[in-house]
Amino acid sequence: MPGPAIDGPVVKVGDAAPPAGAVTKPLWELGIGVAAVRFPDYRGSDESAAYLLPLPYVAYRGRFLRADRDGARAILFAGSRVTVDVSLAASVPTRSAHNEARQGMPDLAGTFEIGPNLEVGLWQSADRRLKLDLRLPLRQAVTLEGHPHNAGITFSPNLNLDGQGFGGWQFGLLAGPVFANQRHHQYYYGVAPGFATATRPAYEAPGGFGGWRAVAAFSRRYGDLWVGGFVRQDDLRGARFGPSPLVRSEHGFSAGFGVSWIFAASSQRVVAED
Repeated sequence: MPGPAIDGPVVKVGDAAPPAGAVTKPLWELGIGVAAVRFPDYRGSDESAAYLLPLPYVAYRGRFLRADRDGARAILFAGSRVTVDVSLAASVPTRSAHNEARQGMPDLAGTFEIGPNLEVGLWQSADRRLKLDLRLPLRQAVTLEGHPHNAGITFSPNLNLDGQGFGGWQFGLLAGPVFANQRHHQYYYGVAPGFATATRPAYEAPGGFGGWRAVAAFSRRYGDLWVGGFVRQDDLRGARFGPSPLVRSEHGFSAGFGVSWIFAASSQRVVAED
């Protein structure tokens, strides 16, 4: 996705000149494209599915509302080294009929997650092309279905290294542990007695440590064309729900690539470094 906006005042075209060396970009940009992605049916599954999805491109570089390669979020507080925002996440649904481990069980609806995120700047290179942050997102998950219900709470502290200006490419590297409460783990890994079989015993998943996750993402603009992709590796060794009969693999690999055409942009510009 497009790079992150820095804290700073909105600068309109025709107003006082922005600070020396500052880059200005449109306040907002809109585009549409397509993405091909592949995900495991769920973390711990030994089966995966591929999707061809529409890929909207939305960039908004406001002072309090942002949509960039760090995701869509509302800035609650922004200091020189500490930022507090509202962050979002989502997961894809799983049809149990198409997954051997879940045969006969209810489908897994996709989930939407929202909650506060504390971001602490740890380091930045002298040329500002590299920066290292500590991120602490705490999110509430709800199912995406006709009657949404509480799908638990997740906490995924991570170290994030961002880079930009390398031959026009931007990249991000993220790694850290994943935690969730009992309700969240039970949603994915619990087996109620009514769905137990000779090879799938009943199981009640505990909360706590849920393994590790590492993500690498990259993107680049070619005029009005945006290209980007990601790879993600999950490691479930030591996860509290490891004994679940629904955990068929301790490793999971995800990847995706997309292209979007930016067809509209604001005439108003802001100071930005993405």
